[in-house]
Amino acid sequence: MSSKLKFTNTHKSTFYATARLRVDAYLKGKGGEKHATPAMWRKTAFFLLGALALYGLILSNAFGVWTMFGLALLLGVFSAFIGFNVCHDAIHGALSSNSKVNKVFSFVFNLIGASPYVWNLTHNVVHHTYTNIPGHDEDIEVAPGLIRVDPNEKVNKVQRFQHIYAFGLYSLSSLSWVLRKDYIKFFQKQIGEQDTANHPKKEYYKLFLYKAIYYVLFIVLPLVVLDITWWQFIIGFLGLHLAEGLVMGLVFQLAHVVEGTDFPEPNAQGNMEEAWADHQMRTTANFATKNKLAGFFLGGLNQQIEHHLFPKVCHIHYPGISEIVKKTAFEFGLPYIESPTFSKALGSHYRMLKKLGWHAYREQQLAYEVESPTEKNLALS
Repeated sequence: MSSKLKFTNTHKSTFYATARLRVDAYLKGKGGEKHATPAMWRKTAFFLLGALALYGLILSNAFGVWTMFGLALLLGVFSAFIGFNVCHDAIHGALSSNSKVNKVFSFVFNLIGASPYVWNLTHNVVHHTYTNIPGHDEDIEVAPGLIRVDPNEKVNKVQRFQHIYAFGLYSLSSLSWVLRKDYIKFFQKQIGEQDTANHPKKEYYKLFLYKAIYYVLFIVLPLVVLDITWWQFIIGFLGLHLAEGLVMGLVFQLAHVVEGTDFPEPNAQGNMEEAWADHQMRTTANFATKNKLAGFFLGGLNQQIEHHLFPKVCHIHYPGISEIVKKTAFEFGLPYIESPTFSKALGSHYRMLKKLGWHAYREQQLAYEVESPTEKNLALS
């Protein structure tokens, strides 16, 4: 597979140019601001101060172990929300028109255990360009060999039950991120088919320094300050990350692995024949867009279509531009994949996992029985 995959736009689609003109006109009519509004800055303060307060309450040693465990779970959830609402926009350059401000809030990503530099490579560069393309978008490789979302991948016996165990694996995503994922991605020579062998020297230093700071804040300091046993600490630490990982895993999966989303492959020349934006419409999905609580807590990640088309627009503006995008998509005969509620999106994801696991395995076995009756009889004898 070529590392220089291109979207050739064979049919000369003008969908994106049209949508962009309309969205620009809408934003201009609202004062021309595409970055954070006062409401967005209030959200930012709420999540950052909320997480800081929870962390302080835990370290205060003023509560019993069960209360501290509850606080740890809540801190994990708040950490996910900080990633969604603050760091995600900042790393995309969408939070502020000032790059220095974006850099400051991107740094917060380190304090929840993740590298903003690695995230920029894996998410901004690779995932946003090659969404749902097997072999290119590593975001769909959640747990290779265990979770199958590529219809062209051969299904194995274990994956028959992925609709049952997948959600447990999602819970491990934050723990993996903090202890494993960033290191692996950083030292890969390529992510997908994107060359990532030559990092700036300062990024090596920053990766290990900021990971060390996180470990001190969330492992060393609690063990020194809190009046708990080592095993109670482990339960609290795991609880924090399992809560954070489950929230992260579900939100990310509901954006790209639901019924209707596509996992297209390049043509014989190693290119995608569609336009990039048309491809985004076939590989990305929204959910619960009318739910104000979802909009507040999920940082626009429930409106992934708008985010993928306009990643440098702050998510606070997505509700306003969504109808423009939807109308334009329908005009150009493109899908606009959405689930009205979180529960319906979750159900769709569950059915997708079952279709790509249990049902795919059964189809594979039936095909084998039809094509190889002799081998089957020999195996049974």
